Parts: sequence; structure tokens; C-alpha cells
Amino acid sequence: MNTNEQIYSMPKIIGKDARVLILGSMPGAQSLTKQQYYANPRNQFWRIMYALFNQEYVNPSYAEKTNFVKKHQIALWDSIHYCKRQGSLDSAIKDEEPNNIPGLLRAYPDIRAIAFNGSKSFAVFKKHFKALIPNSIDLMKMPSTSPTPSRYPKTLDEKIEEWSKIKNYF
Repeated sequence: MNTNEQIYSMPKIIGKDARVLILGSMPGAQSLTKQQYYANPRNQFWRIMYALFNQEYVNPSYAEKTNFVKKHQIALWDSIHYCKRQGSLDSAIKDEEPNNIPGLLRAYPDIRAIAFNGSKSFAVFKKHFKALIPNSIDLMKMPSTSPTPSRYPKTLDEKIEEWSKIKNYF
């Protein structure tokens, strides 16, 4: 992929009774190729979600994973609708345009919290929407589930503990 190629986010995954919206920034190259959120096997997202609900993670299919989050009233989407990026790193994102987060929140009024999977997702959201979001919706910046090392490394157990805050909304 060259830097002039525009990439697009994937469709949201959401059930009619979603309570928590998890926003990534832009799916990585592997996820975009497979059209599956968090498709990189080193990404800890799905392991964390299953651990939050005391479910064993035994390599479920993508359909099982998406049904699992919908069953637990979790929606998945991205802060960015499209951007230019070479590779999969958030630091390489340029010229981003956001998804219509306020429109999604109007369409799904049961959403009470937005959990941001990493810093870039939160930064894009703040830049475009923070003033438009009602105070009744809590915003939580969570540690990234990405396999890319972050500034503050956390073990899987530490990430599970941080991510467990979303359970307060069910």
C-alpha cells in the first residue's frame, strides 16, 4: 500500500440494545484484508472480551466473536471513516476523516459509554466530536489491544483489569 492510497473503515458491528461502543482508530492491514475487526492473531482484543465475561477463548470463528460482543451489548466501530496510511501503525495515519459517531449515538440511544481502544482513536474523537457528545455518555480511554508496543506496557491481565470498567454499563 502506498501513502497515496485511501483506506476505509469497516461497517460497524452493533446490536439493537448496545450499551458500550468500542472505537478503534482504523483497522490494520490484516483486518482490512480479511474484513474482520482485530484479525491480527497477536492483537489481544478478543481474548480480553472473552475474559471479561469469564468465557474460555477457544479460537472462535469471526461470526462467533461478533455474536459474542453483540450478545454482551458491545458495539464495535472506528473513529476514522477513511484516511491515508502506509502499513498498520496509527502513527502513520494521515488526512483522516471521522465516522459519524454522533449519528450512531442518536440511532442507538441505549449507548452509555464509549471505550477508546488506544490513544489515536481518542485523539480523533476529541478533535471532531467531544463537544457534541452528551454528558450522559462516559468516555474511557483504554489501553490499546494492539500487538505494537506502547509507551506503558501492560500485561494481558492488567489490560483485562483496565477493560473491565466497561462492565459497569450492563
